Amino acid sequence: MNLTEDQIFALAPDESSKKSGRELANPSKWVSKAINEKALWGECQGSGSKPYQTQIDIIDIAFKCSCPSRKFPCKHGLGLLLLYARQKNDFKISPAPAWVEDWISKRGGKQESKTEKAEKPVDEAAQAKRQQARQKKVNDGIEELLRWIKDIIRNGIISIPEKENAWFENMARRMVDAQAPGLAGMVRNLGAVNFFSEGWQTSFMDRLLRLFMILQGYKNSDDLNESLLADIRAAIGFTQNQEELKEHKGVNDTWLVLGKQITEEDNLTTERNWLFGTNTRQYALVLQFLIRGQGAQYALTPGQVMEAELVFFPSAIPLRAIIKSQMNASIPLSVTGFGNWQEVGAFETELTSKLPFRNERPYIIEQLTPVWHNQQWWLQDNQSAIMPVKAGFVNIWTVLSLSGGAPLHMAVIGKEKEYEPVGVWYNNEYKII
Repeated sequence: MNLTEDQIFALAPDESSKKSGRELANPSKWVSKAINEKALWGECQGSGSKPYQTQIDIIDIAFKCSCPSRKFPCKHGLGLLLLYARQKNDFKISPAPAWVEDWISKRGGKQESKTEKAEKPVDEAAQAKRQQARQKKVNDGIEELLRWIKDIIRNGIISIPEKENAWFENMARRMVDAQAPGLAGMVRNLGAVNFFSEGWQTSFMDRLLRLFMILQGYKNSDDLNESLLADIRAAIGFTQNQEELKEHKGVNDTWLVLGKQITEEDNLTTERNWLFGTNTRQYALVLQFLIRGQGAQYALTPGQVMEAELVFFPSAIPLRAIIKSQMNASIPLSVTGFGNWQEVGAFETELTSKLPFRNERPYIIEQLTPVWHNQQWWLQDNQSAIMPVKAGFVNIWTVLSLSGGAPLHMAVIGKEKEYEPVGVWYNNEYKII
């Protein structure tokens, strides 16, 4: 396990955890600390009489701690991992104590359970019956949602801002009952429009039409090709068996992790990891879903370079992928991106023609400079064309400090008319924003 400090801090849930982790990366804070081939562990003296027991699975990078924090990983896990990265020789190699061994064994048992479940014969008749029942629920839910949308159009959207959140939430729950969680999320997204902003009507109609296209596409699925139908089913909430997907041949490349976006809802943390293939110039999105207290299957940190085989989900414009196999990290190769915003716009037009309801995606664009214009920040290319920075982007000062007014190769995430920087190349090194 050879994580850099930047990669460790990228695992932190927030800035306060980073700060606390730095403070705990001090040998004097730890009553004991050790490592073996499977785990790293230590006991950190807190405010109570009994030290907090902190442990890290160094194979799959997972954390556990006896402290009461609900953050994942907690400051003790970050501090211990950071201390190890700085002072490996201070960690003695020894057999794991019972509290560490039990946790590692349980994690191994879960993996074995998954394997046994995968090997268990499938009752095809029962499976077909369940699929048929869900299909009917989804179809009924779609018809109800279409009536809801048509009522909105008939009555006009001028009164939409007066609707309370419960109005959208009730329909979202109806979609959950219809076993269409993707549609439920899109309905909630409609209600999340800032109705106090200028031009909210455009944003609302864009989301409403996106939803309508998906519903109509699903109703006319017999006329669609398999790739586009896969996108529609995924948007509705149908899932793809990832074990079956891994049986397909993937794309082997040297992948650079451009950025990571983390969202939390209740006890579920969603990681959106954006990757770039340095040889194929293909972009990828690797999602990881973490239930509180459980570690991620893969430790992906922005700036990390890895040799891996990725299998892409069926799509008209493949982007989301899973990691089929991962090899040792290597030195990053030279990266070539789009030359200017005109090239990005042409590519965006091509993507939209294939999948009009697509989500945001990453781009590497050469020679961008942050500029202030018309009371907002823009990214200017080498042709003096400008594109607005995504509203609410808080790290513009980091970009400015690295740029100093000079153009930089930059990785951004977005679509159409708004993009958010996630990293830049500074002195031939990729810096996370």
